[in-house]
Amino acid sequence: MKGSRLDEFLELSRQYPWHLAPFTELLADGTRAEVWDTGVLCLEAASPGARDIVISCGIHGNETAPIELCERLLQQLVSGSLKCRQRLLLIFGNPAAMNAGVRELEENLNRLFSGAHAGGQSRERQRAAALEGYVSRFFEARAGTERLHYDLHTAIRPSLHEKFAVYPFTHGAPYRRSQLAFLQAAGVNTVLLSQGPTSTFSYFSAHEFGAHAFTLELGKVRPFGENDPARVKAMTDCLAALVSTPGWQPPAVDLSRMRVFDVSQEIIKQSSHFRLNFSKDVPNFTPFEPGALLATDGERHWCVQSSEEAVVFPNAGVAVGQRAALMVTPVRLSETQLI
Repeated sequence: MKGSRLDEFLELSRQYPWHLAPFTELLADGTRAEVWDTGVLCLEAASPGARDIVISCGIHGNETAPIELCERLLQQLVSGSLKCRQRLLLIFGNPAAMNAGVRELEENLNRLFSGAHAGGQSRERQRAAALEGYVSRFFEARAGTERLHYDLHTAIRPSLHEKFAVYPFTHGAPYRRSQLAFLQAAGVNTVLLSQGPTSTFSYFSAHEFGAHAFTLELGKVRPFGENDPARVKAMTDCLAALVSTPGWQPPAVDLSRMRVFDVSQEIIKQSSHFRLNFSKDVPNFTPFEPGALLATDGERHWCVQSSEEAVVFPNAGVAVGQRAALMVTPVRLSETQLI
């Protein structure tokens, strides 16, 4: 769409990182594009299908591959090379942190949802509250649809399984074959099952609105311009199909090709004395032998408790009170856990 301000929506959001005055444009295919705020764009297809889709990225400002993926997707929709056939909320989460080239400015935005932003006034807390409001506004606009939220990230460390998904706690509800099929088609064959409520963006959508929601790790953090689009092509293609083709379904999931992990331990940093007992270069999903010392915090020690545990998201630099690592063990999903 020639002359559209949406052509440079990400640039505009970064120019006004904390507030962007709302405006509306009509795309060539009849889609109504509504800018709700900086980094928040709602696309209302003229005759939408039965899916309401949230795609978010940049919740951490230095996780650039998903940001570039979403910008390419938006450019296709604005140019008309990709038709919008669903309702879509596209979110670039933390433009100010993008500008600074950092994960966060004051606090980890992905630990501030489901009301966790209350009790403070940091910019990230204000942003979390605003994003909750925009997601609520989007999902509450109609009922009876399939609600989806894919929150795209990249990890601080390399990973033995480059791409993986965190499946938010379902409160006893079965896991969805259709969503595992989407992940597999999108190049994600490793899934980590969350075992309790969290304050992440994806859990917020899952718990508050019954959305099929995931935190998706799509590789390692790299600077803008240093990401290979080919490495996320399968994810890009599947998201494009979801948005542009009502009724699109991925091929059936092959569970024999899915690696599934359960959380065995959550290591919480309790003081400034906290230390991880392994190298900063250890990749995600590195296994440790039984009894191995994992971390210390003064007199507190964490050791491997199962026959074998692997580490995910180790980060000794988190704030006191936050998770410094997850320890996980491989599991198999039974038929009773699936629908």
